Amino acid sequence: MAAPIVAITGPSKGAIGPRFCVALAIRLAGGKPWQLRPGDRWQDDFRAVVITGGHDINPVLYAEEPEVMPKYDEQRDAFESAIIDTALERDCPLLGICRGAQLLNVRRGGTLFQDIRSRRRRTSNRRTLLPTKHLSVEKNSRWLGHWSTSPGRVNSLHNQAVDRLGDGLNVVARDEDGLIQAVEDPSHSFVLGVQWHPEFLLYLSQQRHLFRRLVEQAS
Repeated sequence: MAAPIVAITGPSKGAIGPRFCVALAIRLAGGKPWQLRPGDRWQDDFRAVVITGGHDINPVLYAEEPEVMPKYDEQRDAFESAIIDTALERDCPLLGICRGAQLLNVRRGGTLFQDIRSRRRRTSNRRTLLPTKHLSVEKNSRWLGHWSTSPGRVNSLHNQAVDRLGDGLNVVARDEDGLIQAVEDPSHSFVLGVQWHPEFLLYLSQQRHLFRRLVEQAS
């Protein structure tokens, strides 16, 4: 059987490191990575999709006024919104990473905290690639169930997070401040959004497992 094609979305320029690491993870899991950027032509050529991290999402997409002054990428917002909608319509396996998880929530009618610094009480605002933050994972999680026997440890590179949950999504992991760290849609074959960056933690079997399950479902 041919390796399933897994689309990897991102900005028009840059993000070389995350794109490379996600592609490596897909290859290790048995898939064939396909890099997609805003403006690229695509239809239904992929069997699964990874929406990667990056710039904050424009709050106009969830009908709120900007509370901070970040750099938005409206072209990317529109491009990835269309891919998420198509993947959900086709029941195509989807993994949203950081910004990708947030955009998934917004596409389902949810909202975001635009700046989580003031909401942290027990954890640091320091961004790090290292797995220094602890997760509390729900035992009924379909795709994080392999973590339910022990607390997960993840990295943290975000300044926004899921606020009001989108339609059809379940919260399956939180951090020590109670902020949402992972969401799933149990009505689809594989729809998972994680707030951390598993592509930078491929030396941990728990993190490689996420990409392996994505590719398995795509197959």
